[in-house]
Amino acid sequence: MSTTNSAFEYCDELVRDFEKVIEQPIVGNSSVYYTGVDLGTACVVLAVLDENYKPVAGAYRYADVVRDGMVVDYIGAINIVKELKREIEQKLGAELIYAAAAIPPGTDALDSGAVKNVVQAAGFELTNLLDEPTAANEVLKIENGAVVDIGGGTTGISILKEGKVVYVEDEPTGGTHFSLVVAGTYKIPFAEAEKFKRDGRNHKELLPVLKPVVEKISSIINKHIKGYDVKEISLVGGTCCLAGIENIIQKNTGILTHKPQNPMFVTPLGIALSCRQESI
Repeated sequence: MSTTNSAFEYCDELVRDFEKVIEQPIVGNSSVYYTGVDLGTACVVLAVLDENYKPVAGAYRYADVVRDGMVVDYIGAINIVKELKREIEQKLGAELIYAAAAIPPGTDALDSGAVKNVVQAAGFELTNLLDEPTAANEVLKIENGAVVDIGGGTTGISILKEGKVVYVEDEPTGGTHFSLVVAGTYKIPFAEAEKFKRDGRNHKELLPVLKPVVEKISSIINKHIKGYDVKEISLVGGTCCLAGIENIIQKNTGILTHKPQNPMFVTPLGIALSCRQESI
């Protein structure tokens, strides 16, 4: 078995375990819990691991408190994280104290303070704040390749060499553009298009409709990986949940493209894996 396949299997197994505990948390006697807080453009996710860094609980909520990686509704973000924290604590019968969070690469000077304040105002001790591709790679374990994070407003490309991020870039085009195309095609409001797009039962019908947008994303990837010896691409971000997106990207880039079990949960799990007990 190749190292690549082994890493993919680890990622998919971790995501599967997390999906299970969202529905049925594991209540035990862990001495400490580590929480990853992911403030996404379309969704806020909390991933909780036990003292052995195994998934025990999680929760998420679709929200419009972050746009293009920047917190635009500070109070709304705090309230959602508080509510999700309380929901998980009630299920586990334990307090969640330690948390880590992540920000898009290159935004630390602009938004790291806002993210830090949201997490702390929600009642956590923030013990780590890292960039999203580094967090995602805690789960993906890519040595040499690219992490492509297709968010609500942008597509972010991070190139890794020997496990370290050596290049990052963001360009417009993401889930919002998917929703705009869906809204225009079906003559429905944007909010309704968002819901229609998220329903996996509609993906087979939607893939041909959204193919031009996916091809645009592929061209963005090709532009930014040019000159780098990228052997594999891993997709993360909720927009990648579109069934078949990985096949179009692989065809247009000519590079092995892996989509995890649920790409929406890769980054929050990586954030949780980066959590510790010492405050920053």
